[in-house]
Amino acid sequence: MRNTRPHVGPPEPDTTWEGEDFARVDWDWAELEQVTFLDCRFDDASLIELVTRRCVFERCVLTGVALSGSRHEGTAFLSCRFDRAKLFDVIWSACKLTGSQFPGATLRPMTSTECDWSYASLRGVDLSGVDLSGQKLVEADLTDTDLRESDLTGAVLRHARLQTTLLRGADLRGADTDGVNWRGFDPTGVRLDLVQTVQFARAHGVLVAD
Repeated sequence: MRNTRPHVGPPEPDTTWEGEDFARVDWDWAELEQVTFLDCRFDDASLIELVTRRCVFERCVLTGVALSGSRHEGTAFLSCRFDRAKLFDVIWSACKLTGSQFPGATLRPMTSTECDWSYASLRGVDLSGVDLSGQKLVEADLTDTDLRESDLTGAVLRHARLQTTLLRGADLRGADTDGVNWRGFDPTGVRLDLVQTVQFARAHGVLVAD
């Protein structure tokens, strides 16, 4: 069911909302299930400890939103903007955050399990010490991102942008790093596997025998 009128309280399950302005709504501790939001705004909304299950937020603006302590299960945030959003202590489980942007957002600590962050812009975000093992980060923008001491084992980082990314103490073993610019960041103190060591060496002109 598609809705076109303003709505103050949390939407009912199996509804679709398009172009609505939910700025400054208070949905703390609410639960949303199979609700779709298209081109909606949530500026400065209070969504503390919100629970979403199999919801879709597409091209939504969540500037300044308070989502701390929230839990999201199988929910998609597609090409959304989280400018200055408060996202600490969020649990993302089997979520898609593809193409979303997080300028000035607070993301740590957080728990991310089996999520897809591909094409997301996490430029300059502090993700130090975060467990991102096994996550999909294909072509993600991690420029200037703080990933020190983070766990990236088994992550998919194909063609991810790692220019001046902080990685000291990070564990990249088993990650798919095809297409990564090994000249763009300082690998000092980074844990690498054999394949990645060869990629790094070749990127710096070392002739590695097959």
